[in-house]
Amino acid sequence: MKILVAVKRVIDYAVKIRVKPDKSGVETNNVKMSMNPFCEIALEEALRIRESGNASEVVIVSMGGAQCTDALRTGLAMGADRAIHVSTDQYLHPLSVSKLLKSLVAIENPGLLLLGKQVVLDKAKSTATVEREVDGGLETLCLDLPAVITSDLRLNQPRYATLPNIMKAKSKVIKKVTPEELNVEIKPDIEIVEVNEPPKRKSGVKVSSVDELIDKLKNEARVL
Repeated sequence: MKILVAVKRVIDYAVKIRVKPDKSGVETNNVKMSMNPFCEIALEEALRIRESGNASEVVIVSMGGAQCTDALRTGLAMGADRAIHVSTDQYLHPLSVSKLLKSLVAIENPGLLLLGKQVVLDKAKSTATVEREVDGGLETLCLDLPAVITSDLRLNQPRYATLPNIMKAKSKVIKKVTPEELNVEIKPDIEIVEVNEPPKRKSGVKVSSVDELIDKLKNEARVL
């Protein structure tokens, strides 16, 4: 079975997000970027499935400008077998990404597409047992493959890429394709009107008694 994993280059989780002065988006110039943590976990799970003998190949794909190859090199260093770069300088909205993934799936014909929420795979190669969070707790589903599954942050701990693997990844060829080659027309289906930072939280206050606390919760916060 082949596993296709979508990986994305995003602002590093340790970096404070700053909104551009014109509020058209977030600032990315001279900002540290890395692979999305959810994508790392999806890739780690794909590698574990391959190592358990339930998959033969792990292929990673990323979409966007030339900088996407950084995330792909990281994925190759972690252990992915192949990498595909859908090269475009256009802004990719969710619908365009979905269409591009659909075209890639038709070409690669993977048994599993991993994106990022929670998955526990069965030993049988034709089915997958999946757990997902619902209001009442956890729901367990058995799916026939091929399937699209997302992985959660608590699923595993991604491995670190070793220095020898990082050096090997630099010499590996990354297959480049364009949306035109995939017969997908990129159309903006979402208009970004304005991006704003979340409102700053008010500082807390100390209270001298339980009665004062209840009074503030009732009359100021109005949560009681």
